[in-house]
Amino acid sequence: MDLMRTIPPEEKLRRAIEFTAMVTNLSEAGIRQASPEASEREIFLRLAQRKLGANFQKVFGEEWRQYGSAERHA
Repeated sequence: MDLMRTIPPEEKLRRAIEFTAMVTNLSEAGIRQASPEASEREIFLRLAQRKLGANFQKVFGEEWRQYGSAERHA
C-alpha cells in the first residue's frame, strides 16, 4: 500500500487504462477462440454482453436477436 501511495495519480490512471485494455483483449481472444465463425459485430456484441450484464438487453436486445439468444452465447 505504501508503494501505491507514492505513485502519482496520472500514473495510476495510465496503469488502469492499460490494464482495462489488456483484460478486454484477453476477453475478446476468448470469444474468438470459442466462436471462430463469429463476425466482428458478433464478437463486439458478445464482449458488450459480458461488460454490460443485465443492461445488455436494453441496449442491444433487438440487434442481438439475429445472433440467437444471449444465454446461449454467454
